[in-house]
Order: sequence, then structure tokens, then C-alpha cells
Amino acid sequence: MNWDQVEGRWTEMKGKARASWGELTDDELDQIGGKREQLVGKLQQKYGLVREEAERKADEWANAL
Repeated sequence: MNWDQVEGRWTEMKGKARASWGELTDDELDQIGGKREQLVGKLQQKYGLVREEAERKADEWANAL
């Protein structure tokens, strides 16, 4: 799934995001709103990932949907 599709279907994707990244709160998921850059930033912040690793994990997650 590409990021435009993820953003358009974010309400239903939030549950899958929560299952993958349990440390993200509902408020944070609402702030992300399906935007790749927002998700990457939160993954860096919450999980201490370097940017490249956070981008890879976000893209792998979106592609698996």
C-alpha cells in the first residue's frame, strides 16, 4: 500500500499501527494522521531509531498492508 492510500484510510490503519508499535498513544496516532514523515519522526522518538531505520520500518509496515 502506498502512503497516499495509508493516509486516506488512516482511521482503519491506526489499529494496525498500534499492533505494530504499541508505544504510540492514541493522541500520537491521531497526530501522525497517516503521514509517513510524522510516523518516521515518532518511531525515532519513541524507539530511539536512526532516521534510515525508522524509514525502513515504516515502509515495510505500509508495504505489508
